[in-house]
Amino acid sequence: MIRCVDLFCGLGGLTHGLIQGGIRVEAGIDIDEQCRFPFEQNNRAEFVSSDIRDITGDDIIRLWKGGGRTLLAGCAPCQPFSTYSRTGRKAETVRSDKAWKLVEDFGRLISEASPSFVTMENVPQLLDHRVFTKFLSSLANYHVWYQVVECANIGIPQKRKRLVLLASRLGPISLFSPRINETATVRGAIGHLPRLEAGESDPGDALHSACRLSELNLRRIRASRAGGTWREWNTDLLAACHAKASGSTYPSIYGRMEWDSPSPTITTQCFGYGNGRFGHPDQDRAITLREAALLQTFPSSYRFVRDGDTVRFSVLGRLIGNAVPVRLGEIVAESLVRHLRSITRSARKERPQT
Repeated sequence: MIRCVDLFCGLGGLTHGLIQGGIRVEAGIDIDEQCRFPFEQNNRAEFVSSDIRDITGDDIIRLWKGGGRTLLAGCAPCQPFSTYSRTGRKAETVRSDKAWKLVEDFGRLISEASPSFVTMENVPQLLDHRVFTKFLSSLANYHVWYQVVECANIGIPQKRKRLVLLASRLGPISLFSPRINETATVRGAIGHLPRLEAGESDPGDALHSACRLSELNLRRIRASRAGGTWREWNTDLLAACHAKASGSTYPSIYGRMEWDSPSPTITTQCFGYGNGRFGHPDQDRAITLREAALLQTFPSSYRFVRDGDTVRFSVLGRLIGNAVPVRLGEIVAESLVRHLRSITRSARKERPQT
């Protein structure tokens, strides 16, 4: 049995995937108290509301609740890394950012708690920063594997590239690559849901609610085809930003998804039509929070709010958009479980006969 503590756990995407893949998650740590209900309700693990900077290695060891093999997992907030290419800021100029320190604290906790295994997920741009090199130094006593993974190739219906790292004290390790016969698609994830108009809600599912659209945005989405761009519109539909040089480089803004392709990366603003290619493939609206959650591979049974609570788009959009896809957590768990079994079998074969 591998016992895990999930740093920066959010509402539990990585945790849920790890559990589904056969790992026992004892606790998740996050500073956002709004994550407590969905994390604990769906995962039967303790939610620790704390700033990671206040956590020590001894705290992690206590949370593992016993001996055996242990895992420290986490995905530090990635905003300063993912905005690197747009802002042009170099690593040296942003090392004071709070999130840089969070990655360093992840490394500190590895050194203090000495887990059997480590896994980290983040944006590919993290590879370009010195903080990643420093993080690797905390894994000097581990066998380390890391690679940029295309999520669509492992059963996640998103065009989402993520840096995945695995480390083991026991021996060489790598990510398990499942055989995928067909790429996961938008249709496969959300095609079964009831149709909605903009501003309408499904009476049987509070999360399947579509934001309202202005009259101008309704005209825009009706003029859009799946996979198309705003460059195909009549000039009277163009926004002021489209006329700017910077705006012309973002053709997916106000775009529709395609049924038989993966979605774009689900972000914290995915419920807004003007925030990316978040228009429904053939309904005149943006995707709903339920659709976003399914594209993040959360099961339809995952509870995000208590019965009767108000569904707040800004809050749940942020939590769902920031989550690690559940399917990715499953693949990581399967990789670790297979690795441990292989190491255990090898040790038995090498054991002298009496």
